[in-house]
Amino acid sequence: MSFPALHIDTVGSQGQDIVLLHGWGVNNQVFSPLQNALHQYRVHYVDLPGFGLSPNIDGDIKQWTQALATQLPQQAIWVGWSLGGLIASQVAIDYPESVAALVTIASSPCFMARESVMTHEKDYSTPSWPGIQPEVLAQFSSQLSRDLSRTVERFLAIQAMGSDNAKSDIQHIKSLVLSKPLPTQQGLAQGLDMLAQVDLRASVTQIQQPWLRIWGKLDGLVPRKIITSLPSRDNIEDMVINKASHAPFISHPEEFLDRLLPWIIKYC
Repeated sequence: MSFPALHIDTVGSQGQDIVLLHGWGVNNQVFSPLQNALHQYRVHYVDLPGFGLSPNIDGDIKQWTQALATQLPQQAIWVGWSLGGLIASQVAIDYPESVAALVTIASSPCFMARESVMTHEKDYSTPSWPGIQPEVLAQFSSQLSRDLSRTVERFLAIQAMGSDNAKSDIQHIKSLVLSKPLPTQQGLAQGLDMLAQVDLRASVTQIQQPWLRIWGKLDGLVPRKIITSLPSRDNIEDMVINKASHAPFISHPEEFLDRLLPWIIKYC
């Protein structure tokens, strides 16, 4: 199956390949603050389908991950934030040859609050899974067609909740994001559907690659308490940034990089 070419800004001509996937409502410019710190690597800053300068791709997360896997180098370190972490996890499951190591930032295998699930490895026996309440995503979905830019702005505001510098974080993210076209309604709607419907809790047990999970202690969208309900194995490491919310690389870039860079070096 062929897909339209996604917009990917590749910076650097040598070193380990690193793929960066942004979250819902934004584009690859949200990772601009990391460029200097990653200069020694070959970094692929991806605009997800329908976001930034990338065209729409019909389908669901399976079509998106297939398009990404076919257009990016194999054996890369994949770093995904929020929705991007969900997509990177799906790539690691379905295309393990593409992913040498996985980093998820403020991301969950199941973003929506829902009932428990059982696997052979982990007993998700709690009465409910902590996540976004259905009415919150439903409200965003209903507002997409009425006021696209305001809906994206509200979502950005939620992503900075709990940060010591929430107002400046929001302005910083907005200035980066608005340097590119607003996402398409199709891309936004597909992304929201993934956040609402995709549940990888059972299948993330298949991830055998080194896996770093970075959390914001004050994150209101992806609560860190889900750590105890996720797989825990020798290939997995969790790091919590105490004063950060949902975008730790924006609100606490130095502490974020202090955690990320030594881990990357181990797997280059």
